[in-house]
Amino acid sequence: MNSLQARRYLSTAAIAAVIAGAAFAWSASPRAQAAPDPQDVAEGMTIYRTKADCQTCHGWAADGRKMDTQMPDAPSLRISRLGRAGIIYAIKCGRPGRGMPAFDRQAYKDPARCNGTTLADLQKNGQSLTDPPATLQPREIEMIADFLFDKVIGKGPMDHAKCVEYWGEDVDACKEFK
Repeated sequence: MNSLQARRYLSTAAIAAVIAGAAFAWSASPRAQAAPDPQDVAEGMTIYRTKADCQTCHGWAADGRKMDTQMPDAPSLRISRLGRAGIIYAIKCGRPGRGMPAFDRQAYKDPARCNGTTLADLQKNGQSLTDPPATLQPREIEMIADFLFDKVIGKGPMDHAKCVEYWGEDVDACKEFK
């Protein structure tokens, strides 16, 4: 192969790599994802409200209006700019030193879980972990993400119609939005 052929080959390979990368990025984007199973969304909401008790800090509507004055302030998830991978990472690994617990039982024990960071690394940097109310299985974390992206993230501030859609019926909590 002469140098002209080699350059053409490399150019073609580079173009193919760019196209393949763009195709992967598109397929990994939230718009390209299949709609979540409604049963997973409902289960994710239940886990959010009960087992993980996310509502204590983030509020039942995930709008940052916490339910307990003793709990740390948490951001509104309704205006989160995190993508699905970022939300899953935050649930798995928490936010050391900021009150967000790591819900993955192996977070910071298995270096592969949280970007190679271990509990010893956190302690060396003076960061602490908040204990979660319960640990979650990977599938449960996925279901919380399904719930958040289907009902919360990017849905704007809560209003009466969104409240009814959120709960599936006109519950007492929706009265404040009438």
